[in-house]
Amino acid sequence: MSSDDDRWSAAEEDSQVSKLTRKARDSPFVPVGLAGFVAVVGYGLYRLRRRGDQKMSVHLIHMRVAAQGFVVGAITIGVLFSMYKDYVKPKFKSGGKK
Repeated sequence: MSSDDDRWSAAEEDSQVSKLTRKARDSPFVPVGLAGFVAVVGYGLYRLRRRGDQKMSVHLIHMRVAAQGFVVGAITIGVLFSMYKDYVKPKFKSGGKK
């Protein structure tokens, strides 16, 4: 019933790098959010020694909130950009007519 074309091959499966590249091309703000997350965590770890008399748990909570805020902000901007590109811009090109 099956032909030779229907067989699965490991060479045809996408690698993790190609999946990440395709995702970055489809929604560019996701890698920006991830890069911001890594930057905030790196800065937080750098500042860990110079936190003064601040408790460790408070410092880690502030670092987590900043990292999450950056990621949520980047994804929100990406969604707004995508909505503009897909829905708002075509209406202006067509003159607002359906």
